[in-house]
Amino acid sequence: MNEQSMDNPLTLKLGHEELIIRRRYEMISIINDFFIAIWFLVGSILFLFPKHETAAIWLFIIGSFQFLVRPTIRLISHIHIRRIPQSNWES
Repeated sequence: MNEQSMDNPLTLKLGHEELIIRRRYEMISIINDFFIAIWFLVGSILFLFPKHETAAIWLFIIGSFQFLVRPTIRLISHIHIRRIPQSNWES
């Protein structure tokens, strides 16, 4: 089985246009990385203002959690479950 058949493109219809997403797991990982960067950047800026320190801490916690999501996305991209036709079942 080749990589293309394992990650078929996702097609979303938007009016008269189609959005085609290839390599979905890689795209999810990239989006996750953007959010990690945003949480840590905003959290770092908020640490400059003592009254926003609690919000900054929560953004760092969220960003840290998303660092756990990164390897999970990579792992899921390598694991695929395929149904075995009943005719191939052993008695």
